Amino acid sequence: MKSNLRHLRAFLAVVEFGSVTRAAELCFVSQPAVTQAINKLELLAGTALFQRTAQGLFPTEAGGVLAGRVKRAFDLLDPALAELAPRLRVTATHAQLIALIAMREAENFTLAARRLGLAQPTVHRAVTQLEQEAARPLFERTSYGMVATRPAQALAQAARLAFAELDQAEADLGEVSGREVGRIVVGAMPLSRSYILPRTIARFRKGRPTLPVKALDGPYDDLIAGLRRGEIDFLVGALRNPPPIGDVEQQPLFDDELVIVARHDHPLVGRTVISLPDLAGYPWVVAMSGTPTRNQFDLMFAPLGGGPRSLVETGSMILMRELLKESDHLGFISRLQIEADLRPGEIVRLPVGSEGTARPIGLTMRVGWVPTKAQQEFLDELRSVIAQ
Repeated sequence: MKSNLRHLRAFLAVVEFGSVTRAAELCFVSQPAVTQAINKLELLAGTALFQRTAQGLFPTEAGGVLAGRVKRAFDLLDPALAELAPRLRVTATHAQLIALIAMREAENFTLAARRLGLAQPTVHRAVTQLEQEAARPLFERTSYGMVATRPAQALAQAARLAFAELDQAEADLGEVSGREVGRIVVGAMPLSRSYILPRTIARFRKGRPTLPVKALDGPYDDLIAGLRRGEIDFLVGALRNPPPIGDVEQQPLFDDELVIVARHDHPLVGRTVISLPDLAGYPWVVAMSGTPTRNQFDLMFAPLGGGPRSLVETGSMILMRELLKESDHLGFISRLQIEADLRPGEIVRLPVGSEGTARPIGLTMRVGWVPTKAQQEFLDELRSVIAQ
């Protein structure tokens, strides 16, 4: 759906005014060009987008669905285009914007071309055409590469999100015609990977057995960057306080407590009273600095003026579990995340109070994000799993 932005603008004008003639005037093209644009979009959609009547053209259900997404896409894209040059609303093409996005990320024409599978002169020409229309450079040459200017960065970000909306338009159109189109991409933080997502995906698969689901893990900063670029639909896991940036919103779902765990025959197991100095005397496996769990860990030992000296920092649940089993290390982790390992008895929870360690678990999404029907069903299943 994003192959020709001019066609989409013409389509939106016809939806608004119900007239090919009026749409042609507004888009500065001929009436046959508008008709051709609609025909091509209907071919791509695999269904009629308008009902043709003597009173004008009226959008079908599919046309209305597409119009909603296209409007959202241009609401994201047009302010960034206008900031560079108002004329770009008419002249900028999908190919030029894709080249801009690739250049912003690669900061090198050759690398950008490789990412896109294009010849380097093709990418260079697309960016140059944008610069000519904007009457200003979009990149500054530095010792590190070609760095995008602030307006170019804003346009690349807006284009990414606009194209994500158009990807969702294809999924919405598929729903109208009874086809499964698109996919669900979840940013999976540690707790969600071990407890929430397996149950959610299993339930979701009963109603959507073939729709692709992609669960991405990685450092929080990488996940939030992917969310903001439109590559990830939403994140599931521990929320940040305050929220990381203004263009994302957080929805709390429940509170989880953090617990101290050890192997079943650890020297501290069986003791009824365990002090902070006792705990500080052992090595620990803890979350990475900057995470909510690590912040709670540091707060726990603040009364001592400093925490344990022997720390292994990791985001790997497997590494933590195996290190606990093989040594005197202690672990500080979400109760729900370690719950499956507590049941067999190899790992046990120490009788240390967890007051004040509750942390909110929830969803992180882009502000204003509107899920497709399938994405909403996935979120509904996730909330159902949590409720149970």
